[in-house]
Amino acid sequence: MKRVITYGTFDLLHYGHINLLKRARALGDYLIVALSTDEFNWNSKNKKCYFDYQKRKEMLEAIRYVDLVIPEENWEQKKTDVTKYDVGIFVMGDDWIGKFDFLKEQCEVVYLPRTPEISTTQIKKDLRG
Repeated sequence: MKRVITYGTFDLLHYGHINLLKRARALGDYLIVALSTDEFNWNSKNKKCYFDYQKRKEMLEAIRYVDLVIPEENWEQKKTDVTKYDVGIFVMGDDWIGKFDFLKEQCEVVYLPRTPEISTTQIKKDLRG
């Protein structure tokens, strides 16, 4: 079984997120999503989410491409997650190109193109008017 893992906040879930998850899942047989916790988002990313961790987790679990959702609690856990979950492919959006190449010793690293016309940041800006 080829396991794939990706990471993110997935707040204000939109079709760009779904596209990323669908393409990530197509690379293997089992997709793990490491979902940033509220504490990690606030303390390390300086982000406040609209939906709390539990709600974001429930939404991700309802998506047919997602097999398992785990908490992302810090930047450093990626190396241990790859080993712990026997991951063959690590996937991130192409805005992270090169940032996770250090994982190539453990697994294949793939940077997928983002859906260009949609982002949570843009949605939040548009809603503010």
